[in-house]
Amino acid sequence: MSTSLPRFAGYGLGLRRDHYRDFLETNVSVDFVEVISENFMVEGGQPRHILRQVRERHPVALHGVSMSIGSADGLKPEYLRKLKSLADEIEPLFVSDHLSWSRIDHFNSHDLLPVPYTEEALNIVCANISQAQDILGRALLFENPSSYIAFGDSVMTEWEFLDAMSKRTGCGLLLDVNNIYVSATNHGFDAQAYLRGIPADRVRQIHLAGHTQGEELLIDTHDMPVRDDVWALYAQAIALTGPVATMIERDGNIPPLTDLLDELAIARRIGDNHARTRRAVAA
Repeated sequence: MSTSLPRFAGYGLGLRRDHYRDFLETNVSVDFVEVISENFMVEGGQPRHILRQVRERHPVALHGVSMSIGSADGLKPEYLRKLKSLADEIEPLFVSDHLSWSRIDHFNSHDLLPVPYTEEALNIVCANISQAQDILGRALLFENPSSYIAFGDSVMTEWEFLDAMSKRTGCGLLLDVNNIYVSATNHGFDAQAYLRGIPADRVRQIHLAGHTQGEELLIDTHDMPVRDDVWALYAQAIALTGPVATMIERDGNIPPLTDLLDELAIARRIGDNHARTRRAVAA
C-alpha cells in the first residue's frame, strides 16, 4: 500500500447532476471536482461514462458516504471491490469517506452516525481503515463529522481521536470546516481549540458548506451558502494547514453554477490573502 499523501492546492466544487452539462460543454474555472463515490460505483452505464468525460477535463476526488468505518462487524468486501475498481479507473486526487458508521449486519441507516470516542472504538476504526487502505492500495482521507449528540463514555475529544487515528493508520484528514462550526456550536466546545488539536500536517482537503438553524441545534444541511462565521474559521484553518485542496459542497437547493463559482472565489481570495501574508512574514 502507498502511504504517501500527495498535496494538491486547488479550488473545486462538488459535481452534481444539475451541472453535468456545464462541466461537459463549457470550460468551468475549477481546479478539481469531487463526486460521491457511490453514485459511480456501478461499472459501465451513463454515470460512469459521464465521470470519464469529466475526468478528461478536471482532476477528480472520490468522496464516499457508505464505507462505515465505525462498524464493529467490519467492512463489506464487495463495497471495497467496487470502490477499488472506480479508483483504479479514475485515478483520483484523493479517496475519502467519513468518521462515522451507518451499517450493522443487514441494517443500513443511510445516515452518517457518530462513534463514541473511546479506545475500543478507536481500535475498531483503525482496523477498518487499515483494511480499506490495504485493499485499495492507497492512503485514504477521513472527514470529521457534524454531530448532534455526544456519548457519555467518550474518553477523548474528537480532535484527539482524529489525531490518534491518523497516526496509527497513516490516513489523511478531510477537514470539514462547517462541521467543526456546527458541532462546536451544538456541543459548546472551542472551534479554535479543535483546529489547534488536529494534526494539521495530515490535512489534505477542506470542505466548506452551509448549515441551517434548527429548533435547538445547527443542522449540517448543505443547502445554503457558506456562512460568514465558517469563512472566518476557514481562514484560521488554512493558517495552520497551509494551502490544501478546498471545495464548496452543495447538496440541496442547488443554485446556478455561477453562484457556486462566486462562493469559490471567496475561498480563493482568502487563500491568496493568506499566501501573501506568509510570503511577507518570510521575507
